[in-house]
Amino acid sequence: MADITRRLAWRHLRGAPTAHIRHHRSGKLLHDGPGLSFWFRALTAALSEVPVDDRELAMTFHARTSDFQDVAVQATVTYRISDPALASARLDFSVDPDTGVWRGAPLEQLGTLLTETAQQHALAVLARTPLASALVDGVTAVRERIAAGLDTEPRLPATGIEVVAVRVMALRPEPEVERALRTPAREQIQQEADKATYERRAVAVERERAIAENELDSQIELARREEQLVDQRGTNARREAEEHAAADGVRAEAEATRTVRLADAEAARSVRLARAEAEGSREVGDARAYAQAAWLRVHADVDVATLNALTGTRLAENLPNIDSVTISPDVLTGLLARLGAGGGEAGA
Repeated sequence: MADITRRLAWRHLRGAPTAHIRHHRSGKLLHDGPGLSFWFRALTAALSEVPVDDRELAMTFHARTSDFQDVAVQATVTYRISDPALASARLDFSVDPDTGVWRGAPLEQLGTLLTETAQQHALAVLARTPLASALVDGVTAVRERIAAGLDTEPRLPATGIEVVAVRVMALRPEPEVERALRTPAREQIQQEADKATYERRAVAVERERAIAENELDSQIELARREEQLVDQRGTNARREAEEHAAADGVRAEAEATRTVRLADAEAARSVRLARAEAEGSREVGDARAYAQAAWLRVHADVDVATLNALTGTRLAENLPNIDSVTISPDVLTGLLARLGAGGGEAGA
């Protein structure tokens, strides 16, 4: 929209670089070009503002495929007005000299023209295409058909319109049909997911089995080594016991030899001692016998009274010491009686 300011009966217009301004007065073209700025009188001026920038026209329409399925087409057409003079002559781009607002709706007319032309060619190509093919390759086919149809449309060049680009974003079936079409794919994806899950579980089970087998092999190897260790320990124990037994045998033999030697020495010493004791006893006996014989020979010629005296003396020598003698009256009486009797006999 042009920027117009008021100064009494005069108006000042300042256009944008992307807007082509055409100023007529009394049927004569005074100003023509983009980004103009000039003064004019509102009562005698006829102004047109034609946008020359690229414009995007989004469109959504429904079509039917060859198998009678409805699809929604989402597309965008980029266009621009390449001939502003021709466009202003074919469409109403006039603006109010006081406000700068379009008096008509030229862009809506262009949008309707482009939408109907694109829809016509899209319907033509989709009407010969089944739904499955349209969903797979329909975007490219529809885009190419719309672009070709707009290039060959005679009204667009005659209006000064140039199509820059055509884009088709999506072809969407009805929600129920889309869900029905998604079901097999979802089932297949689910099956593949289940298959991947089962394969992953199988791989995990296989790995667990391999781990268990490795652990079992390790345990078997450990048991075998433990068995070897036990055998080796038993062998070592036997060798040690044999060595200890041999050492004990050597020690016992040495001890027995020493004991035998000691016993032999002790027996020899005992024999010698016994012989010496026997010899001594024999010699003592001989000496005693010789002394006794000599004593007997000495006393053989002695009278009986002398022998009795010697006997009493020997007996007195061998008696223990008597400190005191107690004589009871009975004993004394008997002794006195015996003495009396002895005295009588002696007097007689």
